[in-house]
Amino acid sequence: MAFYILRRILQAVPVFFGATLLIYFMVFAMPGDPIAALFGDRQPSETLLERLRARYHLDEPFIAQYFHYIAGIFRLDFGVSFSGQPVSDVLARTFPVTLRLAVMAVAIAFVLAIVIGLFSALGKGGIFDNAMLVLALVFIAVPIFVLSFLAQYFLAVQLGWFRPTVGARNDWGDLWLPAIVLGVSVYATSMRLTRSSTIDTLNQDWVRTAYSKGLPRRRVIPVHVLRNSLIPMVTDLGTVFGILMVGATVTEGIFNVPGVGNTLYEAIIRGENPTVVSFVTVFVVVYVFVNIIVDLIYGLLDPRIRYVST
Repeated sequence: MAFYILRRILQAVPVFFGATLLIYFMVFAMPGDPIAALFGDRQPSETLLERLRARYHLDEPFIAQYFHYIAGIFRLDFGVSFSGQPVSDVLARTFPVTLRLAVMAVAIAFVLAIVIGLFSALGKGGIFDNAMLVLALVFIAVPIFVLSFLAQYFLAVQLGWFRPTVGARNDWGDLWLPAIVLGVSVYATSMRLTRSSTIDTLNQDWVRTAYSKGLPRRRVIPVHVLRNSLIPMVTDLGTVFGILMVGATVTEGIFNVPGVGNTLYEAIIRGENPTVVSFVTVFVVVYVFVNIIVDLIYGLLDPRIRYVST
């Protein structure tokens, strides 16, 4: 197990450097002067521009800029935005909010996928199964901003069950409505994977053997069937968690969530290149970490999986 984890970490090293180099190139090596663009039509003196370029190492070759950036990352120094605010302060303020939102959304999607997927598989071809498949297709097809506005209007404005927007108060209770919207929007794929995997597992010989040995249904289904059917769903939700950490921009904007997605969008609009690059670097680390955790969960769900060196 220890060797497997070490090997996965070593495999993540080229992924980290490759992803950060690519995003740094896409942001900083593009034509134009980001410092001059900050001032618009009212350009300052050339002396001030040169001083600012030197501060952000923009007067050096691209590869030198990248090495300055990476050296700062290893010192946990994410640099300073063009507005003079440390990027680490921005991350410390926004990352926990999006992390809470993603955890809540994935938990909701996990519960829905297991419960609905399992009962759909057990009642394959029945009314419940067909209704849930149609509902899943609806949630897949409807855009996230439509679900957000519908949830805001009916659940917050009409029924008053939730606050319509989050704002500065962004504790766990205030994030329920956007978390429900995100969870419902992403559960459908995991539910269909759970359903198909459970149906396949139910037809295995060892499940019939468990029944023939006299094991009750209440033990065969959760222990032998469901446990071995969760691997596809865990893989999907692991990917979804990374997506939510990066791509919840629309939902955060609609519900006024002061999280990573909203802040990243504003940074792109304002041309805050250091903020954009640092945020994406953190996303890369999160993605790699989540994938390692998902791989480790495989062994807990299916004892047949062994972490070997080959």
